[in-house]
Amino acid sequence: MTWRPQYRSSKFRHVFGKPAVKEGCFDGVPITRSVQDNNFCAANPRFLAIITECAGGGAFLVLSIHHTGKVDPHQPRVSGHKGNVLDVKWNPFNDFCIASCSEDTTVKVWEIPHHGVLRTITTPWKELQGHSRRVGLIEWHPTANNILFSTAYDYQIMIWNLNCPEQVIKNPVRTISHHPDVVLSMSFNTDGSLLATSCKDRKVRLMEARSGSLLQEGSCKAHKASKVLILGNTKMLVTSGTSRWNDRQIALWDLDDLSVPLLQENLDGSSGVLFPFYDPDTHMLYLAGKGDGNIRYYEISSEKPYLHYLTEYRSHLPQKGMGVMPKRGLDVSSCEVFRFYRLVTIKSLIEPLSMIVPRRSESYQEDIYPMTASNRPALTADEWLSGIDKGPVLMSLKPGSQVEESLPDLSKALENSLDSHQAPSRPGMLQLSYIQDQLATKEHNEDSALSENSSRLPLSNGEDLAFCSPPKTENELRMKFHKQQEEIRRLRELLNQRDVRIKQLELEIKNTKNTQRAS
Repeated sequence: MTWRPQYRSSKFRHVFGKPAVKEGCFDGVPITRSVQDNNFCAANPRFLAIITECAGGGAFLVLSIHHTGKVDPHQPRVSGHKGNVLDVKWNPFNDFCIASCSEDTTVKVWEIPHHGVLRTITTPWKELQGHSRRVGLIEWHPTANNILFSTAYDYQIMIWNLNCPEQVIKNPVRTISHHPDVVLSMSFNTDGSLLATSCKDRKVRLMEARSGSLLQEGSCKAHKASKVLILGNTKMLVTSGTSRWNDRQIALWDLDDLSVPLLQENLDGSSGVLFPFYDPDTHMLYLAGKGDGNIRYYEISSEKPYLHYLTEYRSHLPQKGMGVMPKRGLDVSSCEVFRFYRLVTIKSLIEPLSMIVPRRSESYQEDIYPMTASNRPALTADEWLSGIDKGPVLMSLKPGSQVEESLPDLSKALENSLDSHQAPSRPGMLQLSYIQDQLATKEHNEDSALSENSSRLPLSNGEDLAFCSPPKTENELRMKFHKQQEEIRRLRELLNQRDVRIKQLELEIKNTKNTQRAS
């Protein structure tokens, strides 16, 4: 028999990185000079948050994801911390809620206005006081609403329940004290029942997320772990760190046995920390090094050799940190399966980097977009604390299949009525017909009000001209312009969703008629 090389077929073999053009980047951002080994950036489908350099305390910027280009040096910030901000994370179930931690030993949770940050925000929605030293890392629970984990340089991990009336919370739900040194990273499994941590003592620990009880502790003399990441439902986790000879190295571990790693692979001799990112939908693992300009990506399988190298994105601009867009914020029309936001300090630049699967067809590709985690929580905080575990609520990324969120600029009365209708349907994912009914009711009420009072003053952008002074400065004019552009974009999205819904209804009617004729 003649020997033939074994080729492994994969639909992601030719994935490539596509950086945004200069007009699609965020330019002039004063990125923080902190040496903390964090991402310094967080993204969701609406906003991008970046920790910035700030005198006299800590602050971060919140920018609209669509308003790219030159950032105003006087852009309002979120600045309520007394020390440098070390980490920021968006609430996975609320695009207008973000948590931040700081050297001032506190964790603060902020409410971001629907129209963005137009003035500096200094008062948080919640303030968490419990750590005795600076807080270096925070993580939201992946399926339970309003559950936040924080860890600090006091070697403690604290679990916080934000569903309480107090504005200042001083007592965490639980404190986990298994670590003899600083916790460097935290990672949950898919349903949030397990928590994996890496510590400065170079050990990996696996524990129950709710009770904090230690399940396993793994350490390998040939591998010093720095970052840890549970790989979805594959029953494996990956750690990045250094080898015995200080080469950068990754190791793959079995969740059921952390005594010996399944696989170790040396990468290079650089000194920057490696940040792992995993996409459970495509089973792709991305490795981005701090101070590097390249990103390696692999495909994970459940059988040996487990790790399959695909290729590498290279850039001459080194990154200080990375933000990642959730799957529901990707551009499925261009076959985008992952998106980074690279923090390029030497140019004060935030560069979006899209990972693209090359396909000739421009239609929706169902094989690369399976059902993915939505922005709806599977559990309330009280349900999770009572002992219930559930996997994430899934959604389809197919255009027009879901209406994710209600319109942010509707009146308060409309918002209250929406809350009462969200119980039988998906919270934050309203039916299109209901939105249309509400808009029709709103327009009818406005028309009747105008007819009853013909002497009323005219409106501009929904604001009374008598109480709306014209912009006096260039900054105010720019804010008005951005607000108007956001309104236009929102209305276009609504029109597109209506068109898609009309086509779906037409197809359903046609299918029903064909069925009746056949019978």
